[in-house]
Amino acid sequence: MAEVMNQFNPDLWWFDGDWEHSADEWEAQKVRKMLTTHNPNTIINGRLMGYGDYDTPEQNFPVQRPHFDWWELCMTINNNWGWQPQDTNWKTPYEVITIFADAISNGGNMLLDIGPKADGTIPPEEENVLRELGKWNKKHETAIFGTLGGIPQGHFYGPTTLSKDSSTLYLFLPGKVSGQIMIKGLDNQIQDITVVGNGAKLQHKIVGKISWSPVPGLVYITVPENVQDQYMTVLQLKLDKPVKLYRGKGIAG
Repeated sequence: MAEVMNQFNPDLWWFDGDWEHSADEWEAQKVRKMLTTHNPNTIINGRLMGYGDYDTPEQNFPVQRPHFDWWELCMTINNNWGWQPQDTNWKTPYEVITIFADAISNGGNMLLDIGPKADGTIPPEEENVLRELGKWNKKHETAIFGTLGGIPQGHFYGPTTLSKDSSTLYLFLPGKVSGQIMIKGLDNQIQDITVVGNGAKLQHKIVGKISWSPVPGLVYITVPENVQDQYMTVLQLKLDKPVKLYRGKGIAG
């Protein structure tokens, strides 16, 4: 590692297999000190027995957001890492896109493995997934890049992200929506609702709001079929101020 550090000065070190030995056996504290002393901007993944900077759950998406402030979902495009010609259980573009949206909704990013053949070519099944993911990302880039993890689970049944000033809320709608979607506990005025990548303007309705109660009503939004994306539609909600959520029990007094 010292040789690589001195010759190439990496900004990111990605360790694997730390479970095979203890932190003392790996000399993890010493390793971290060496790397960060040489380059104070060094970032180390979470597989250095507690001496890393971000978490790296693998394959299975965590049900709850990881405790690290930063994290990365590591996932294969089929069932194995690298080129495995016998493994044809390819993930579909829809599956990869929805998993990716779930990751960014929880403040993470996704490391997606592709397995090129010995001649460097990419299998057509993998190429299709990458092209469709790239096309979807390009269409919805304002809701993805430079955003923050979204609102807590329970307020909306799907992934969400926020603009950096938290005054714009993005809602991700997997598949085709039938009827209305609903948001709970949003203590904001909605100024505008737009379909990302489409530009269509949508209307919303407040249900159950009592004038003398601080408990916000339920927000219902109808999403017409003709504005919906093939894989995952994204709505942009412009709010009157940074997002404010009601987290109480619904007691009116």
